[in-house]
Amino acid sequence: MTATAPTPAPAQGTEEIQDAGHVDVLIVGAGVSGIGAAHHLRDQLPDRTFVILDAQDNRGGTWWTHRYPGVRSDSDLFTYGYRFKPWRGPSIAAGEEILAYLDEVIDDYGLDQYIRYRHRVTAASWSTEDRRWTVEVTRGDTGQQLRFTTGFLWMCQGYYNHTKPYRPQWEGMDRFQGVIVHPQRWPEDLDLAGKRVVVVGSGATAATLIPAIAEKAKHVTMLQRSPSYFYAPPTTHELAVTLRALDIPEEWTHEILRRQYISQYHWLARTSLEAPDELHTFLIESMRPLLPEGFDVDKHFTPRYRPWQQRIAVVPDGDLFAALREGKASIVTDTIEAFTEHAIKLCSGEEIPADIVITATGFNLSVLGDVAFTVDGEPVDFTERVTWRGIMINGLPNMAYVFGYFRHSWTLRVDLVSDLIGRLLANMQDKGAAMVVPTLRPQDTDMQLRPWSDPENFNPGYVTRSQHILFKQGDREPWIHMLEHEQEREILPEANLDDGTLVYR
Repeated sequence: MTATAPTPAPAQGTEEIQDAGHVDVLIVGAGVSGIGAAHHLRDQLPDRTFVILDAQDNRGGTWWTHRYPGVRSDSDLFTYGYRFKPWRGPSIAAGEEILAYLDEVIDDYGLDQYIRYRHRVTAASWSTEDRRWTVEVTRGDTGQQLRFTTGFLWMCQGYYNHTKPYRPQWEGMDRFQGVIVHPQRWPEDLDLAGKRVVVVGSGATAATLIPAIAEKAKHVTMLQRSPSYFYAPPTTHELAVTLRALDIPEEWTHEILRRQYISQYHWLARTSLEAPDELHTFLIESMRPLLPEGFDVDKHFTPRYRPWQQRIAVVPDGDLFAALREGKASIVTDTIEAFTEHAIKLCSGEEIPADIVITATGFNLSVLGDVAFTVDGEPVDFTERVTWRGIMINGLPNMAYVFGYFRHSWTLRVDLVSDLIGRLLANMQDKGAAMVVPTLRPQDTDMQLRPWSDPENFNPGYVTRSQHILFKQGDREPWIHMLEHEQEREILPEANLDDGTLVYR
């Protein structure tokens, strides 16, 4: 039976830091990444002790904090779900359905006993002498300060800054007499009935929100500075309908649909690079018959970038386009000059009357949960570090992180990374090593350092705004990341853990 660190009894108002125990592996984050990592760790190395810490008061990460109307995945659930847990619902799922799926994973594999909610990690300090991390934690419910120690730190907190969404400031916002809302801070009592709503933004959040609120609001206007690409697949894949009609095992349906979607994503990723004009035409022409007759596609739906330089927004069954056809929603492509008391004034001179403005303007990235890292007493400046396969950071011993795909389902990479970390921990045990640290080889020390994300590859606003705080990548393996799943499903399982880039002690 795998043991976990004990949780001390709450001590309201206590300032003294209390020892919370030691575990072999400490996982930060109880969202999709952390839950998946915990399952794989238990499955591959059942003798290891571990605990999962999460700052929120429940599981799910993004799916717990994002509660705006219509919130859903823009990846299919056959690949967004774990490979070890068949998905039995529609291909595109709502946030509450994903939370229910995660609950099943937690229950099926007994993970609830390992999760500590309302435990915010604030600092992590590595000691080479002790071969361990000391992790400082603040309990959100009591304010209590705790100290965990661990032999291996696994950062699975994702990349959102859940406390500080991206909120641009426009002139006159302070005089606007209506309500301004960010989807990441959705008020439960917001009354949309009969209101004129303006949604600022044209990404996945806007595409999700607008059809969800169009029935209640008087009218919804999507105000975009520039267009995005959209794709309108069916909510339920026709192949899933066929397979379920044959009454075959759900595990078979899951695996067949999973392979089908993976193949589709691979085609999209390849085509975006090899034949972007072909993919552009495919996406635009697939939208055209779903839009109102005479709609200005060139103005409102033709992006300035090539397909997949930013995420393609999924609108299942074309629900956004249905709202446009029915006159419940409209699109304005322009820039904001200022807010007035009851409207948004655009640079063209037009004014859009508004009772409620929803700033679906994106989010801010968080570098490893904004935890303060030190190694042997020296603060870690991540802007001077380079990634090892998008899984570890050079010079940081016994620390891994999970970052998923942008063009494929996030969880496909959770499974692959977890497999590699399992191999790494087993390799350390075989070598009798208590420490492993990614280290630049002599031939790597002069390599060109590149941005965390190459703008020619992927350049949405939330990435370009954060490049200056993120670590770098090199110009060769294993110091690169953001490869496609089609590449990594071959590379990561075969990755050589003894190629000299990992130093064991």
